[in-house]
Amino acid sequence: MSENGKKVGSVMVVGGGIGGLQASLDLVASGFKVYLVDRNPAIGGVMAQLDKTFPTNDCAMCTLAPRLVDAGQHINIERLTYSEVENVEGSAGHFKIQVRQKARYVDELRCTGCAECVQHCLVRNYAYLDALPERPTPELDEGNNALVERLAAEYPGGAESLVPILQDINAELNWLPPEVLIRVAEIKHLSLERILRIATFYKAFSLQPRGKYIIRVCTGTACHVKGAPRIVDRFLGDLHIGLGETTADKQFTLEEVRCLGCCGLSPVVTVGEDVHGKLTPATAAALVEQCAA
Repeated sequence: MSENGKKVGSVMVVGGGIGGLQASLDLVASGFKVYLVDRNPAIGGVMAQLDKTFPTNDCAMCTLAPRLVDAGQHINIERLTYSEVENVEGSAGHFKIQVRQKARYVDELRCTGCAECVQHCLVRNYAYLDALPERPTPELDEGNNALVERLAAEYPGGAESLVPILQDINAELNWLPPEVLIRVAEIKHLSLERILRIATFYKAFSLQPRGKYIIRVCTGTACHVKGAPRIVDRFLGDLHIGLGETTADKQFTLEEVRCLGCCGLSPVVTVGEDVHGKLTPATAAALVEQCAA
């Protein structure tokens, strides 16, 4: 508010997303002290998880990053992260607000992001059991067993070698068979639960059999505008399967992805590692005919 032409008091902005950041910067530019409250451990909100913004297709992080830096460094913006508003009293221009700031057990002013506090934390969340449950030895054919043993030799170590091993198995077999994962757990002396947490986290991995040709249709903003939904409908009709399904002859699997990073070629479809851009429903259908031939 203003008294005798001078701005006095301060302003609280609740929510540290892109809207809260811009509001805070506008307010400090007008001469106010700002308290920026967010219940998350850091400001920024969910915009950093986006690829493009509609309708301009601007990079979301390119839009968010400058505001993050400005709000993070501004002397008149006090950030109250990991905090929640519990009570508001008063009237417009004369509010009294009670904020509960959750304990971090870390001095934020001295934090350098080294993560040493995680290593020395007295209260830890052990995600995995040390004792491995007994499981019957999986019955593997010679080819898959040789594949697992070869990859285990190529990637020595423990849990740090899991991702490259799973990547190579997925590339070789087009999916991660359960008996193969049990054999990996046995060789690496890890719990199967730990391997499954990784295998189910990344979309590139599949726990279901997939076809020889994996067709991925980009449905990001640019491709959607250029006709990706029509291409998806054409594939659904020609292959007689749904998204995420595999044809009965195990030749084709149809998947949908949000962005392939080829917006200039939209609409984009990949068949395996091959990228095909600027497609129409007719030219997309021709890709299926070429693979079938």
